[in-house]
Amino acid sequence: MLVSSSSPDSASRAAIRLLKEWLPGASAVEGSGDLELSSRADQPQLISAEIVEGKTLRAVRVPDVTRTMISGFGAFLDGTQKVRLIGRHFGVPIVLGTTSAAVRVRVNRRLVTWGHKPPRLDQKLYLPLKYLPPLTEALGAGSQRKYGQFQVVDTSIPDASGAYPSEHPTVLLERAIRAVDRQRDALEDELAEAWCARGEAPLFIDGSITRSPHAAASANAIGVIKSHFTLYVEGEALRTVVGLAKGERSSVFQVTPKSRSAVMSWYLRQRDPEGHDVLWGLVRVEISRCDNPTERADEISRWVLAETSPLALPDGRWDKMSYGIRDAEEFLRAIS
Repeated sequence: MLVSSSSPDSASRAAIRLLKEWLPGASAVEGSGDLELSSRADQPQLISAEIVEGKTLRAVRVPDVTRTMISGFGAFLDGTQKVRLIGRHFGVPIVLGTTSAAVRVRVNRRLVTWGHKPPRLDQKLYLPLKYLPPLTEALGAGSQRKYGQFQVVDTSIPDASGAYPSEHPTVLLERAIRAVDRQRDALEDELAEAWCARGEAPLFIDGSITRSPHAAASANAIGVIKSHFTLYVEGEALRTVVGLAKGERSSVFQVTPKSRSAVMSWYLRQRDPEGHDVLWGLVRVEISRCDNPTERADEISRWVLAETSPLALPDGRWDKMSYGIRDAEEFLRAIS
């Protein structure tokens, strides 16, 4: 989730004051709001996946779906990010990134913050130090650079070929946004791994579990993906997935992302898509690999469906979002 805000906060003002000491040419940027990537190098894609339940992908009616279903999830994990362009130095963007993550545990039908691992909140300056020589000299060498109260992340580190990023302002800004994305992922993975190490109960994770080998191997980590930039189906399998009715899931298949851990996955329709986009109410669930994919997929699908009530309103993503994840986002808004 990316939190929106348009007016400069105290951290932004503090950061730009500090930077003006070493970068006299720096100027504040007012009202930039919070930023997402303005473009993507890749395109929405369809990828064929290996079916592990049967021989072809088909629609499966989730059994025993009732109004009184009980969810087996004991907690919910989500993270947020806030990316703010707070200033420029002769075109070079100065970015303040705030990332946070928390686990909210269900206790007596209420959600409270997990006591064994406190929520994480990080605020860092994301700067292309190669193009800010005065600041580079002031900070010195080393990976743990700090400027005042802020840790500094260098976004101009060369890629695998040894090439530095272009000085184009948009390239540098997108580098910073991607770095904030990675920091948020790291906070979420840290909490997921800590939860799985204790083995307390199944954890509903907002997003993929494939980044962390520990989470991807744990029976207590269940990832629920709301966005579908990549669809793991092609041809007739695609038509089956977009045609799923409320309470139906697809066959289970294996997802093996490049440089990540393999998991089992399936699509699940949470709400009636009639009159809506074909992806309305559609989520993709990820679990660790197991020997009984049919039974496991049916069980977890019932849990996910049970978590659709109460509605996650007024969030615009309520068709795919569980109330527990909305609660986690509201908590993180309050602390960040």
